[in-house]
Amino acid sequence: MSQTTPQSSFAALLPLLLFLGIFIGTGVALTASGTNMAFYQLSATVAIMPAIALALLQGGVGRGRLQKKITIFLTGAGELNIMTMCMIYLLAGGFAAVATAIGSVQATVNFGLSLVPPSFILPGLFIVGAFVSTAMGTSMGTVAAITPIALGVAAQTNIEIPLLMGVVLGGAMFGDNLSMISDTTIAATRTQGCEMGDKFRMNFAIALPAALLTAVLLWLTGANGTQVQLADYNFIKVLPYLTVLILALLGLNVFVVLAAGIVFSGAVGLLLGVDAQTSYSALRWAQDIYKGFTGMNEIFVLSMLIGGLGELIRFHGGIAWLLERVDALSRLLARGKKATTRAGEFCIGLLVSLADICTANNTVAIILTGSMAREIAEKNGIDPRRSASLLDIFSCVFQGLIPWAAQLLLAGSLAKISPLEIAMNNWYCMLLAVAGAAAVMLGRPRAPASRPARLQTTGEA
Repeated sequence: MSQTTPQSSFAALLPLLLFLGIFIGTGVALTASGTNMAFYQLSATVAIMPAIALALLQGGVGRGRLQKKITIFLTGAGELNIMTMCMIYLLAGGFAAVATAIGSVQATVNFGLSLVPPSFILPGLFIVGAFVSTAMGTSMGTVAAITPIALGVAAQTNIEIPLLMGVVLGGAMFGDNLSMISDTTIAATRTQGCEMGDKFRMNFAIALPAALLTAVLLWLTGANGTQVQLADYNFIKVLPYLTVLILALLGLNVFVVLAAGIVFSGAVGLLLGVDAQTSYSALRWAQDIYKGFTGMNEIFVLSMLIGGLGELIRFHGGIAWLLERVDALSRLLARGKKATTRAGEFCIGLLVSLADICTANNTVAIILTGSMAREIAEKNGIDPRRSASLLDIFSCVFQGLIPWAAQLLLAGSLAKISPLEIAMNNWYCMLLAVAGAAAVMLGRPRAPASRPARLQTTGEA
């Protein structure tokens, strides 16, 4: 991304507002009229095009300005984090397609249902997602690995798909927020200058109550009328998913984990076939991988378009405008000495939340706002472990709730439902928002005074 500091401008946010107005407004209107799958009638990849056009036209198009803005758009679309997500999309689609084709998903679901009490399916799925995402350090990889299992559960129970996907996403965001190898953890600790272990302890004390309450609520929901239909399964076909989970727990790179899943699931298919009557050839394996790739086309393109639009918004000063407003609010709220710390913490949470809503990327949001958050923390006497924790928490809250975030787009693409439906069922992120707000208001947990809080850092994170 370009490193120049743009002049702040509220008008730069208008393209984002236009996109949201078109996409969400159309979905709401169609829902009100009784249209089935209302939010899938207008593709987000089409809804975002007028917004991109508006962003390109802002500031005029003469004397090479249009070409410059097109270059900025393409730079944002091809940014490293965007390309990383897109590659994860492809591998996730390939793994899901092959695992489904050979019967691995069905076998894994039946295996899991045989171990989990009917009333514990939902909290069990949430705990597995939280465990895997903490080990992998990526919510994207977790969504890719757990979603096919959740869809299998939906097929064999009376639990609705949006609720199951909300559970999967909640578990994925738990680990995204806490994992030592998560990009958000690295970005938050580097920008604030503190140790990962210290930030983890601070984060865990806030996230754990939200996770426990989520599990309890899911247990109460799952206890009502869940009818589980068990079927026979071949345990060998469960191994591809167990392999993915074990590799994730070992801390391997998400690309390695998903690629290994594709290879192992294909090998199992070649050995055992689809079923007793149907064989599985190397050619069909290749075709299924490609089928999985093509199934990710829409989300692949949309992620690039959102990345490009986000960079145009930054170029025109939209992010700078948000930073200025939050900084002014911090100064206003912090006039009283007793309110200084709470006001600063509130502004840090608000700052990164707004940045994430605009960029739809929690790691980018933390990087964009990290230096200002550190400045707010130093001015208001906020421990860096605390500011790093708040940055990570509130960026992950909205990353799990905005329908245009990559995690929701991936989950919606795999489950063939609207990302908005999933967001409405992501109870964990909602409760994490409450827990984060309560932590700010109560000033808890406090950073231990006995440990050195600030690291000496040089250069940019």
